[in-house]
Formats: sequence, structure tokens, C-alpha cells
Amino acid sequence: MANTTETLTATRTSTDTTSGKADAAMPLDAASLEQAVTRAHAALGRRQADDGHWVFDLEADATIPAEYVLLEHYLDRIDPKLEQRIGVYLRRIQGTHGGWPLYEDGKFDLSASVKAYFALKAIGDSVNAPHMIRARQAILDHGGAERTNVFTRIQLALFGEVPWEAAPAMPVEIMLLPRTALFSVWNMSYWSRTVIAPLLVLAALRPRAINPRDVHVQELFVTPPAKVRDWIRGPYRSVWGRVFKYVDAVLRPVESMIPEKTRRKAIKAAVDFIEPRLNGVDGLGAIYPAMANTVMMFRALNVPDSDPRAKTAWEAVQRLLVNQGEETYCQPCVSPIWDTGLAGHAMIEAASGPNGIAPEETKKKLAAAGKWLRERQILDVKGDWAINRPDLRPGGWAFQYANDYYPDVDDTAVVGMLLHREGDPANTEAIERAREWIIGMQSTNGGWGAFDVDNNLDLLNHIPFADHGALLDPPTADVTARCISFLAQLGHPEDQPVIDRGVAYLRDDQEKDGSWFGRWGTNYIYGTWSVLCALNAAGVAHDDPMIIRAADWLRSHQREDGGWGEDCASYEGAAPGTYKESLPSQTAWAVLGMMAAGLRDDPAVARGVAYLGRTQGEDGEWAEEPYNAVGFPKVFYLRYHGYRQFFPLLALSRYRNMQVSNSGRVGYGF
Repeated sequence: MANTTETLTATRTSTDTTSGKADAAMPLDAASLEQAVTRAHAALGRRQADDGHWVFDLEADATIPAEYVLLEHYLDRIDPKLEQRIGVYLRRIQGTHGGWPLYEDGKFDLSASVKAYFALKAIGDSVNAPHMIRARQAILDHGGAERTNVFTRIQLALFGEVPWEAAPAMPVEIMLLPRTALFSVWNMSYWSRTVIAPLLVLAALRPRAINPRDVHVQELFVTPPAKVRDWIRGPYRSVWGRVFKYVDAVLRPVESMIPEKTRRKAIKAAVDFIEPRLNGVDGLGAIYPAMANTVMMFRALNVPDSDPRAKTAWEAVQRLLVNQGEETYCQPCVSPIWDTGLAGHAMIEAASGPNGIAPEETKKKLAAAGKWLRERQILDVKGDWAINRPDLRPGGWAFQYANDYYPDVDDTAVVGMLLHREGDPANTEAIERAREWIIGMQSTNGGWGAFDVDNNLDLLNHIPFADHGALLDPPTADVTARCISFLAQLGHPEDQPVIDRGVAYLRDDQEKDGSWFGRWGTNYIYGTWSVLCALNAAGVAHDDPMIIRAADWLRSHQREDGGWGEDCASYEGAAPGTYKESLPSQTAWAVLGMMAAGLRDDPAVARGVAYLGRTQGEDGEWAEEPYNAVGFPKVFYLRYHGYRQFFPLLALSRYRNMQVSNSGRVGYGF
């Protein structure tokens, strides 16, 4: 198993303990600003790997570590010492409400709690232990395991805890449907496609976990599973939810009539889809759920563990483990391309200008990063995106070390901007191929999704299987903003119509309060920062009403200590742009957004910069425990351990550089 980058830590200085109005009113003097940038630049530079890339831990909630434990028990491949370390992690992150949240200080989540309880019981925790009693009572108080989400009920079915009828009907024959069919996997997002393909095989074969310790969790059900008659019930997102429930009821008896020959053909179609996309030790889709489902699928198909496919699939899962002494958790995926792009932008900003920090040393570091990135550009594989753009040449980057079938435009735009700013002639071809691919991936409404084009058949989010509401990958403001920033930074006149369509999409997508929703980062602060950078790069006048409204929104959400913070609960109906404390990453986003809006000299920017300077640790890093990103709103959240270092360094460096800027305008797209 892999030991990934050690979790970032930061020791606050003695001046960081106060965050009142008096401290917030004190600007950061030039010498302190210089010192903060120098220390942060050195700290981030030390994190670079010998081959030139950066990678930081990517942490989710209890769900993935718990699922890993259950996977070991499904396979009877139990590592007791490893599981004990995972147990330490799961116990530590249990909430005060007795269950497990989806993010730091979040509310009770039923599905995460059931999986965590099941995993701890499998590890060996007594059901009479105080933490297990509290968890069990909280689960029962919230309706019991019968009210968990679809993926949890499927996990329970694999262990025989619930009948397979607890899960919606999803015949493997879906794999035979053409692109034009409503329920075709090609109408789903990349993550749904890769998770569902092996899951459909499991649902067809209905294997049973080996479960060598014979662990069961019937005590988590309010109603015995055999007596539950309403596994699929509301609340529904629309009337279509009720319609599809009846479709599900009709489909169940029909599924049993499907000829065996057709079923074998469908299973083969699923395997034929999966095998070219196995992606070596990076795994199917390079995301844990798809990778774990693949491991279980091979076992269900009686593929020996020694078979290269099964062996590599198991290794891919294990490489996601993060060991931290007494604790271990499992990442949902890894983020080296993203981390390297973001780190590179922060480093190059710090090294720029007349007082650039270690410019020659930084140039060498970025040259190494650029070489590493160029080697990972996907130039020869037409991934799933080609189903909608068959004539488009590949040219993107993935999020992970390798994921050739699934590059994403967000990473591609960030990397493209970095390579362009670096200015190495060796980057020219890579930038041009990225530009061509980004332009080709624009959706018909002018926006960009993350991995696919026009992946917006919203009806699919109303089927019973999609109770997580994240079956699709439609265009979003933050990804669109990055693409506009990239194309605008390159400055090709012929790209102007593409940029204009993107700007029009952003104008239409602005919230009534002036902010933008952040699909991939928390949340409205992230979205608003992203869009303001894009509008500035695209040359939209700073006195444009949408920019003024956005800047006013940011200013109005600054906290008394000069920082900004936003709760992940803003995805669940909580007030946008607010939290109980300020966070370094979100403060940096707000400061960067306001500078992009032409507000370099605004007092709010100076106060935000002072907050960042005041909260920096002596080691040059920042501390940030709350989650700062989202996988799927309301379902799956993320803590990027690198964000608290990339973005404060970028914001402080830009602020410092703009003090000597004649135009007062940010000159880059990011």
C-alpha cells in the first residue's frame, strides 16, 4: 500500500490567537507581507517530489474507509493491523450526535453512519462499547438502516443483510442500450458510468460476501428487512420520481423473464466496457467506488485473485490508503495533476515581479513540473467524451496520475494556463492541443461540464437509483470560468466567439444575490472567485453590473476578523458564504476574486491579506480542518489538504505584486 503525502500541519504563531476587530483593522506591513510570501513559497517548494510534481492527501468522510474494511471482509483478505488503524480513524471522526457526518462538524448522516458502524463491528468493536451504543441509537432514531441510500442498501445486500429487492431494479442489460436510449450509460456522467458498470454485474449475479467473522447488523433496523415493503419511497424531486417508482415495480418481474443468453451477452458487454478502462494500478475511473466494485465483480465472475486483472485491481484500491502512524484512512482518489497545477500557479506568482522569491530556483522547479505534466497529457486515447465529439483530437489532462479515458477540462485549463505562463517553448504543442480540446468540449449552452459534453439529461436524476442526485455532469459556472480564463489568457482572436458564449452562460447563471454556485469547491465563495477571474481575463469591464454585484456580495460576507468562510451546509440550504470561522483557502479565494474585479485597493482586500498573514504558521503553512470542496452536493464532500497552502500563497503573492502594478489589473486567467 502507498504512503502518500503526509497531512499538512501548521503551528500558529502566538499572535494568531486573537481575531477581534482590533487585529483585523491592522494592515499587513510590507516587511511582514514579504516574510509571509517567502515562508509560504519555501514551505510549498519543500513539498515538491523529486520528479517535479506535487500531491497532497485527499480526504472524504467515513464512508470510503468503512467501505474498504467491508471490502476486505467481502473478499476474506483481512489485514488486522491495518483495520485497527482504520478503526482508530473512524472512532475519532464520530460526531457528537453519535453518528458520522459527511464533513467536519456536519449533521448526522444515516448512510455514512451505518457503514461506519458495520465496519467497526467487523473490525471487532463490541456492540456494547459506548461509541457503538451511541451510534446504534442515533441510527435507529433516524429511521434505521432501511432508510439508507441506494449504494448503502446494495452494500448491505452483498452481505445478506437486506434482500436485493431493497435496491432499485437496474438490469445489466442497460449495458446493451445505444446512446439514443434514455437509460443508456452514455447519458450518465463518467463517475456514474464507471461505478455502475461493475455494479450491474454484481446485481445480476447477486454474490454473497465471504464475511469470515460472520458479522451482521440486524440491530440497526427499525423494521426487520424481510418485513419492509417500501424500500423505495420519497421524498421525490418531482412527479417523475413517482412515475419511475412505478416503472421500477413493473421492471422487477420483467427482469426475471430476460433470457439467459441475453443476460450473458449483457454481462460480457459490461466486462468489455470495463477491461479497456482498468487503467493499471490507477484503477477503473481512478475513483474508489468503481475500483472496489471491479474487485468484487472479478471475484463474482470467478476470476482468480492471481489473474493479472484481479491482482492489479486489488493493488489499485490499496494504493489509496493513507497511513498516518496510529491512523489509516482510504482516499476516494488522488489529485496529483490538480495539485501540481495549483502549486505551480502559486509558486510562479511568488517568484514573479521585481522582488520575486528565488526566481531562478523556482524556474527550475517549474520546469520540472512542466516536464512531468507534459508527459501526462492524454494525446492518443479518445475517451468516453468522444461519444459526443468523435472528430475531436484528444489533448486533455486527467485529475489523477493516469485516467486516459476520463480527462477533465478543469484540470486541462489550469495546467494549460500554468504552462503558458511558464513560457517554456517546449510547452507550445501541449498548450495548443489543450486549447483545441477545450474548445471542442464546450456544450451547446455555452458552458462546460467537467468530463462530458451536453451531459444534462436531468430526467435521469429522478430514477430511484439516482437518490444521490448526481448522475449527470452538466455545465457549471466554476468549470466554465476556468475554460474562459485559459482561452482568454492565450489571446487567440479566433477564439472570441467561444469566449463570448461562455461569458453569456456565466451572466445567465449568476445568482440573484450576485454570487455564483461552486460545483467543485465550497461553495459560493469558490464559484464567485472562479467567475471573477474569468471575467477579468475575458476583458469584461470592472464596472459591469454583474462584477459589481459579485464584488459587493464578497465584501458583505467578510467576517470581523478580516477573513471569509463558508459552511458545506450551504449545499444543503444554509446561508451562502457564511461559517462559524474564517478559513485560509476561502479567504484567499475572496481576496483573489476582488483583485480580479479591480479592487486591489479596497479595504476589504487589505483586511483579508492581514488575516492570511496573521494566521500563517511559523513553518510557512496554514491550518484548516473544515472541508473545502465537494464531490456531490448533499452526498459527498472533500478536504483537499493542499488548498490551505496553494491559495493563501497565490493571494498574498498577487497582492504583493499588484502593489507595484501600473494597471492594477490581474494579468492572468488564474
